[in-house]
Amino acid sequence: MHWGWGLLVVLACVGAWWWWTRPEEKPRAPRPEAPVRLQAFTPAVTNLPTQIVVTNPPPVEGKAVLPSTNRPAAGRTNLVVTEPAVDVNQFPRLPRDTFEVQLALARAGVSSGSMDGVIGSQTRAAIKAFQRREQLPDTGVADLETKSRLQLHAPPLANYLVTADDLARLQPLSQTWLGKSQQSALDYESLLELVAEKGHAHPALIKRLNPGVEWTNLTAGAVVKLPAASYPPTRGKAAFLLIHLAGKTLQAFDGNTNLLAHFPCSIAARVEKRPVGELHVAVVAPNPNYTFDPDVFPESAEAQKLGRKLILPPGPNNPVGVAWIGLARPGYGIHGTPVPEQVGRTESHGCFRLANWNAEYLLKLVTVGTTVRVVE
Repeated sequence: MHWGWGLLVVLACVGAWWWWTRPEEKPRAPRPEAPVRLQAFTPAVTNLPTQIVVTNPPPVEGKAVLPSTNRPAAGRTNLVVTEPAVDVNQFPRLPRDTFEVQLALARAGVSSGSMDGVIGSQTRAAIKAFQRREQLPDTGVADLETKSRLQLHAPPLANYLVTADDLARLQPLSQTWLGKSQQSALDYESLLELVAEKGHAHPALIKRLNPGVEWTNLTAGAVVKLPAASYPPTRGKAAFLLIHLAGKTLQAFDGNTNLLAHFPCSIAARVEKRPVGELHVAVVAPNPNYTFDPDVFPESAEAQKLGRKLILPPGPNNPVGVAWIGLARPGYGIHGTPVPEQVGRTESHGCFRLANWNAEYLLKLVTVGTTVRVVE
């Protein structure tokens, strides 16, 4: 038994010796924590067409937002400006869309042609003209600063009551020169055409504003919607008119070269028919008749067969529309048109065509002797 106790003592000594001589363990490095995931933040904006998801808190309305880049702060130049929310029933307010921009421009005396709610060359030209008048950068873009100068002070739409007199005006338009000369008037062919001109609008926009309306079945007492279009009251006559052939625009200025009005216009198809230089107004005639001269229409087989002049009665579908401003050069003038939605997109035999409502407004700004400058 003594040998057993001796063996236990030896093993205990060996264990103690190993404990004191073992290498010291280094503490383990802590395991890295999982990265924190940012939760997407969705701003509570209810008047946006689509949801916007960002990973930072939203900017304060109306403040400039500096986009995140990898460049130094001094190199960040592309500021994005957020527009304030718009209460559509409170005026004055900013225009919300292209149609309301076109309407606000018209109320400021700057026409984009037949309002259609679509950005095109005529709308961009109108925006540029307004920006130059307001001494803003003429970008042709309705940015926040431009819209802030284009405040809407009244609702953009109005109700129009169809009357028995409206219906009595409607008549089909003859397809021949002789037939037109035999009509009592060259008036509107449809209620859609009548309402579109009263609203300074493209017929397609009028249809969009009145979904479900059967235009051929309307009777007296029907109510339809149209743009509440108007021009500012005139406060005197223009000192001169300026026609830009390349831009297809006509502008009226006062004696201090302040812009009074801006309109799209059609110009002559043939270069030799474009009278570059200085002209003067010789005659001003509202609601004119039209003298058809077959020599002016060599491309018309009917005109050549007739071989004589005809007098066409007044009306919005008269070849010169509802206004004639004759220039001191035979055969040249500024006038309206039976197809206002084509102004600036088609060309004439030599005169300058405006939408009927623009020609009527221009009549109030000119007088016999007003200077007309035509530039390339």
